[in-house]
Amino acid sequence: MIKRRKTRKIFVGPVPVGGDAPIPVQSMTKTDTRDIKATARQIRGLERAGCEIIRLAVPDIEAARAIGSIKRQVSIPMIADIHFDWRLALESISQGVSGLRINPGNIGAKWKVKEVVKAAGESGVPIRIGVNSGSLEKDILKKHGRPTPEALVESAARHIEILEEMGFRLIKVSLKGSGVPLTVDAYRAFSKRFDYPLHIGITEAGPLPVGVVKSAAGLGILLNEGIGDTIRVSLTAPSRVEVEVAYEILKSLDLRQRGVNIISCPTCGRCNLDIIRIAKRIHKNLQGASSPLTVAVMGCVVNGPGEAREADFGIAGGKGEGIVFKKGKVIKRVKEEELIDALMEAVEEDSGWR
Repeated sequence: MIKRRKTRKIFVGPVPVGGDAPIPVQSMTKTDTRDIKATARQIRGLERAGCEIIRLAVPDIEAARAIGSIKRQVSIPMIADIHFDWRLALESISQGVSGLRINPGNIGAKWKVKEVVKAAGESGVPIRIGVNSGSLEKDILKKHGRPTPEALVESAARHIEILEEMGFRLIKVSLKGSGVPLTVDAYRAFSKRFDYPLHIGITEAGPLPVGVVKSAAGLGILLNEGIGDTIRVSLTAPSRVEVEVAYEILKSLDLRQRGVNIISCPTCGRCNLDIIRIAKRIHKNLQGASSPLTVAVMGCVVNGPGEAREADFGIAGGKGEGIVFKKGKVIKRVKEEELIDALMEAVEEDSGWR
């Protein structure tokens, strides 16, 4: 059992982050925020995939003004991602955004920061301080020579101090690098000094499968150490894939359970079925499941049920036929070409899944 680090609890809209709350899965839209129809459509698709918080780029005032119209068409809370211009933060708050991603040290004069903090505080809108290894302040970069864990933490501490001096503590923090060791060490170091909730991720992790491997390695280490209060997997891939990978990481550590969990053998010379094709087909058929469901796809009738004893359902193939089993016990034997349909029928009859 993983013992999570104790952090303050804040709320992004109705979604709790930190403390004893479940770890919410986030993503970011890849549409032009000014395209209201396309952005709302993408967010609704992400909601169906299990996304619980969504972030939108807000590069200009038109994008900020689009937030209200988008919000009326979706259900999950939205975070405005803003750089440098405090006016975009104010407009986003007035449009009903549930959170800001903005670094207070980068938006100019102190009075501008105060305006944002005042509006955010009055609306209960938290601010995420997002430190990135690629955009550290020049003096911090000069001091440390390169992006280091200590440099990332120093940058975060500087922004936190600005907000705390203004009495604002609805804060969450991220310290992201594109490399796993840098990111992991930065979060570890930050966790020893502060109790603010942490948004964790490996930034610019890359395309599939590289980005998935980096994200699983880095986030898996942190989560296993109890570090992390909300998660975003950053991939050069559709946002829906980011959500799916995030849940798989959380599920693998028993931190969240959602949707289908496929247990499948890697195949070997004893296998008489195209397990790769069958596993993909079953996973696709069951992707709409939101309730936890473990399904085993095994290539060996002799060892399959035993190896997947804890699965809710499964199949194991022999030569020309196979078995369908539940909790390790055989419930029917069918021809090879009927295995997938027989499994789906068993799942629907027993769990009511559609």
